[in-house]
Amino acid sequence: MQLQATNSPFDQEQAELLNKLIPTLTEAQKLWLSGYLAASQSLAAPVGPAAVVKHGSILPVSKEVTILYGSQTGNAQGLADNSSKVLKEKGFEVTVSSMSDFKPNQLKKLNNLLIIVSTHGEGDPPDNAISFHEFVHGKRAPKLEDLRFSVLSLGDSSYEFFCQTGKDFDKVLEELGGKRLAPRVDCDLDYDEPAAEWLSKVILGLNEAQGETASEAFQEASATLAEEATYTRTNPFHAEVLENIDLNGRGSKKETRHLELSLEGSNLSFEPGDSLGIYPENDPELVDLLLEELHWNPEEIVTVNKQGDVAALKQALITNFEITVLTKPLLQQAAQLTENERLHELLSAGHESELKSYLSGRDLLDLVHDFGPWAVSPQDFVNILRKMPARLYSIASSLNANPDEVHLTIGALRYESFGRSRSGVCSILCAERLEPGHTLPVYIQHNQNFKLPANGETPIIMVGPGTGVAPFRAFMQEREETGAEGKSWMFFGDQHFVSDFLYQTEWQKWLENGVLTKMDVAFSRDTEEKVYVQHRLLEHSKELFHWLEEGAVLYICGDEKNMAHDVHQTLIGIIENEGSMTHEQAEEYVARMQQEKRYQRDVY
Repeated sequence: MQLQATNSPFDQEQAELLNKLIPTLTEAQKLWLSGYLAASQSLAAPVGPAAVVKHGSILPVSKEVTILYGSQTGNAQGLADNSSKVLKEKGFEVTVSSMSDFKPNQLKKLNNLLIIVSTHGEGDPPDNAISFHEFVHGKRAPKLEDLRFSVLSLGDSSYEFFCQTGKDFDKVLEELGGKRLAPRVDCDLDYDEPAAEWLSKVILGLNEAQGETASEAFQEASATLAEEATYTRTNPFHAEVLENIDLNGRGSKKETRHLELSLEGSNLSFEPGDSLGIYPENDPELVDLLLEELHWNPEEIVTVNKQGDVAALKQALITNFEITVLTKPLLQQAAQLTENERLHELLSAGHESELKSYLSGRDLLDLVHDFGPWAVSPQDFVNILRKMPARLYSIASSLNANPDEVHLTIGALRYESFGRSRSGVCSILCAERLEPGHTLPVYIQHNQNFKLPANGETPIIMVGPGTGVAPFRAFMQEREETGAEGKSWMFFGDQHFVSDFLYQTEWQKWLENGVLTKMDVAFSRDTEEKVYVQHRLLEHSKELFHWLEEGAVLYICGDEKNMAHDVHQTLIGIIENEGSMTHEQAEEYVARMQQEKRYQRDVY
């Protein structure tokens, strides 16, 4: 991020000096400087009466630390659990809780609070953070003069409201009187190092400069934040492709791939509801167009990461960097590499809507073509690019039913934009360039927010149109293996019955053997008036509400912006009508279901 007088406590001259200095620093220099500044700040600050000096160091005011996480896919929860391990090894008494499980009236009693939260959709809190987010922003929120806090915010800089939920919490906790243990850190998709740096500063803040340097704290935090499993997000397993099948029939306008991968030898395990992360490769043809536009030698060697690994430029652009998504931070950094006045104007105040429009549907090739000339080296250029982010897919199989395998359901994404054909990075890799025998770098993303009920007799209702069907195939396989006796009801939708009924024979088998109790389908293009899954829910509103009253768990998987939103509103309407409630009472009913983990969503 470029420092400016408007987004930092520095005047313009200081900001310009720092902008020139910071990019030239190595990671070791940055860490040393961070420790130096933290130590000098602590030495300059007066020692409060609650602190006790012993052997030349200052002991923590309180050893009790509470970590609250808000997580949609499991990243924030994983960081919360691993941060707890680090702090416990430091002698702190740590409590970790989902925001939905935390009793808000306990907030007043906390001394040290760490918030680790993702941002979902268009700046919204994840499902399990909604109630706590509303509480701290509401009239019942207490004054928190005794609270010390820090926020780690996870997000994606390609979204307009990047890390908004973390920013919300950081602001409101300060307004309620809290004091920061360490500044908020906003993490993009590649969050491992920023998270470790944040935790190291938190530890220094908790210890009130107990003699540990920032560099020591960072190294320890970085090592412990790495998961204990052999294969992780930062060390993926190369899984062999066993099967790659098109699930759609002849004449379909869609292409949905069923992928089966081998996990043999990985010791990776997962549960239904978890996701698989895949590190894909960019389309070599797009990379060739980019190199041609820049007139660069594809064999030129560039450094691809902070560890100093190198690769030929073309291979680096295929494997290591994101080139299909534009973000505001990327354009701001690119502006430092060109004197193109149009780019600088686009980023200036008053052009926000124009910038938002430009970012949508364009890629790095567009940026290079539109705002040259680029009189920079390939190394300077790749330095501003984001690392290739993993793509998460809901796992479509049960490990009990398919030992040493993981199955996925992936819809191929192709579209036209600004006069050029575009495609999804991972989905088209799977659809066009991936054959049995090839390998994919993968890792397991555990998601405790989307799980089958522990009691196999609990009824479940599943809503999963299109590729949203994936986790429910896993649910059925698992229930069949474990002999679960609870009722189950599936709502599936797509365009055409004949060509788009994904896993049709499997659903029919589960209906016949009783693993699946009921199934309702909606094929939107087979009737004159389009029918979607929410319409099927409405048609069965009385029975659906009866299932909910019996304690059924409702699951939704798929598109968030349209389908999940429509299903949510339909659900509230059904509860309102069938339960003879006011709209507000129906909303409270749904909120209570979420609190009880009886309403779970895996939406994207």
